[in-house]
Amino acid sequence: MLKAVILIGGPQKGTRFRPLSFEVPKPLFPVAGVPMLQHHIEACAKVPNMKEILLIGFYQPNEELTRFLVNAQQEFKISIRYLQEYAALGTGGGIYHFRDQIVSGSPEAFFVLNADVCSAFPLTEMLSFQKEHGEPNSFVILGTTANRKQSMNYGCIVENEETNEVLHYVEKPSTFVSDIINCGIYLFTPEIFQHIGSVFQKNQQDMLLYPYDGEEPTNGWHRAEAIRLEQDIFTALAGQGKLYVYKTLSFWSQIKSAGSAIYASRLYLNQYHTTHPERLASNKEGGPKISGNVYIHPTANIDPTAMLGPNVSIGTGVSIGAGVRVRESIILHGANLQDHSCVLNSIVGWDSTIGKWARVEGTPSDPNPNDPFAKIDSETLFRDGKLTPSITILGCNVTIPSEVIILNSIVLPHKDLNRSFKNQIIL
Repeated sequence: MLKAVILIGGPQKGTRFRPLSFEVPKPLFPVAGVPMLQHHIEACAKVPNMKEILLIGFYQPNEELTRFLVNAQQEFKISIRYLQEYAALGTGGGIYHFRDQIVSGSPEAFFVLNADVCSAFPLTEMLSFQKEHGEPNSFVILGTTANRKQSMNYGCIVENEETNEVLHYVEKPSTFVSDIINCGIYLFTPEIFQHIGSVFQKNQQDMLLYPYDGEEPTNGWHRAEAIRLEQDIFTALAGQGKLYVYKTLSFWSQIKSAGSAIYASRLYLNQYHTTHPERLASNKEGGPKISGNVYIHPTANIDPTAMLGPNVSIGTGVSIGAGVRVRESIILHGANLQDHSCVLNSIVGWDSTIGKWARVEGTPSDPNPNDPFAKIDSETLFRDGKLTPSITILGCNVTIPSEVIILNSIVLPHKDLNRSFKNQIIL
């Protein structure tokens, strides 16, 4: 029997995803037409003998999350539960806090997946790899290859090239260590809790030796339980014959910022050719012109003279008028793109309106297409005191008047604009 744990974080974690995370928890943001989390759940549900999927995070239970879980359980015919942390406990602290729930039913192994990654999720391959490498209680990290410069933004893995054992692990090193990076997807046996427990006990001892003055008892407990798999566990396990890396050649990317959501949408839309061809739109008589991979929700109303694609995702109830051009963009629920408007490299928020002949355009933040190992850079919002050129994001209920141009800007929710903007955050 197997289980899976998906680490979904919490509201203060999605800051680089604002203003989109104001309206919906980041893990539920639609990527390639379905909530980000659904890609993870679908991959886990396909693994033979998978009995339960647990979501761990510190979001307050809310109507959207509850509805998503109910629908996902019905669709994938598997138990899915949400376990809420009392605080942010880190990638290791969260699973240790809920270890009794995870080992209930005596699973022989369980996957741990970070919610903010986009991947082909080669989970069955990781299982086969674990059986072939090391002892039965060995642990597996999914790895991929990055270029030298970008590798230092990730956890770096030095492996034994013959056995694939992890010999050395460094999280975000200051100098080059290895071009094999951690993908944030793991396969553990319950024995991992012994190693996390050792760190927990050490943290408790450190608290007794070095207590904070006037610290609340709950804060002290949080200090002991806040454990990071990467820095606290993998670094110590490396070189002990317990930790192995399975390197994937399939696609993988982080989803840290809104710009990376458009890139992730492209990767998933491309995957749909083999996994969900029914989700991809095609050119039909009386329908819009489709170029490349496009997802259109059945409830969307699109004029046949519109041109969509490549890499476009159209949400529920969207209305698109005559002559509209959309490329490399995500159009969210209820948006209205009026006649002859143009949307490029942008995310149009829920129930927003773009007027006739208006233009909304951003700058793509794709990896270098000439480097097969390049990853997307999670840019900071500002660089050298200026807004970093990136995709344009319209929050929910934004109105762009006719003939107005918005370039490389972020528009917060509920704004009615009356002029053009470039490289601005519009509050």
